[in-house]
Amino acid sequence: MKSLRKALAAVLLLMSSLAAHAQMSKVQTVWIILMENHNWTGNSALSPSAISNNGDPDLKRSPLAPFINTQLIQTSAHAEQYFNPPGNHPSQPNYWWLEAGTNFGVLADTQPGDPQLYSEAHLVRLLENAGITWKAYAEPDYGSDTFNNCPLDFSSIDVEHLPFVYFNDINDGLNPNSPECIAHVRPYSELTTDLQSHNVARYNFIVPNLCHDSHEGVTPCDPIESRINTLRGDQWLQQNLPTLLSSDEYKTGGAVLVIWDEGEDSGDFSDGPIGMFLLSPFAKGCGQGAYSNSIHYDHSSTLKTMQEIFHVTPLLGAAADPATNDLSDLFQSEQGNGKSDGCPAKRL
Repeated sequence: MKSLRKALAAVLLLMSSLAAHAQMSKVQTVWIILMENHNWTGNSALSPSAISNNGDPDLKRSPLAPFINTQLIQTSAHAEQYFNPPGNHPSQPNYWWLEAGTNFGVLADTQPGDPQLYSEAHLVRLLENAGITWKAYAEPDYGSDTFNNCPLDFSSIDVEHLPFVYFNDINDGLNPNSPECIAHVRPYSELTTDLQSHNVARYNFIVPNLCHDSHEGVTPCDPIESRINTLRGDQWLQQNLPTLLSSDEYKTGGAVLVIWDEGEDSGDFSDGPIGMFLLSPFAKGCGQGAYSNSIHYDHSSTLKTMQEIFHVTPLLGAAADPATNDLSDLFQSEQGNGKSDGCPAKRL
């Protein structure tokens, strides 16, 4: 009898997973927004040093992140146990991991060409090969000119936050005039225009600048903005998420993932957990209520989920590990009548 109950539980779990995958597969357009260097829980209490411009306090229940802790958490499905891969620091290796499931042996922030990545085993190459469109939108640093070429250095943006431009098949041999790169890596200011004209790629990667991604220790920033990096990031999300959530592409089949790249690079919880939020008409809660779980995830989980949504193979790097959980539990389950167990999406 005990073995029968275990078998039945396993079958029910499999059925639930398949039902969630059915809803997840309905996603047509994805936006990933990458924020910086904050634990969700576990590392630092609110303190005078954390409140300063150089601080990076935990986000959960922080008064420095009021939007995240009210509107965002109340209208999304989020993970309580999402981590950067173990020991994967600083930022650049985590951006690469989201693109390829590996850091290629690099644990540093470098400039494109150092090293040049010749592998074509990365997400956007698989997407292009499958005829699926993609774009990256990067916000220039405060006071910098908007770039109009393939960004290959730090002159206008924090280039290590753009994993795509490190790959030879994108940067065309470190060519600043690479047509492939220029067609896909665009200034953030073009996002609104693309949404208004319905010229929207199916996979979109959004990189706020260092003043807006909650990165600690950044100066100078616009003097009219808060001096507190955590609050600046929170306010940027509050101001910019509605543009995505009001778009037709979001309402009819979109998913927005807001993810922090890594935990605070110190202490017992240097790998997280970090913040991860899913907003989608197909998410549990679907914009009218909150959902959370304590399933273990890391960036491999997001990469695996992107590959499953867009049906591109082979699974890349650590996404191919059978132990890697995808994000399907954050999505609604589909019932036997073909309808979801959720509700219509609601704007923030």
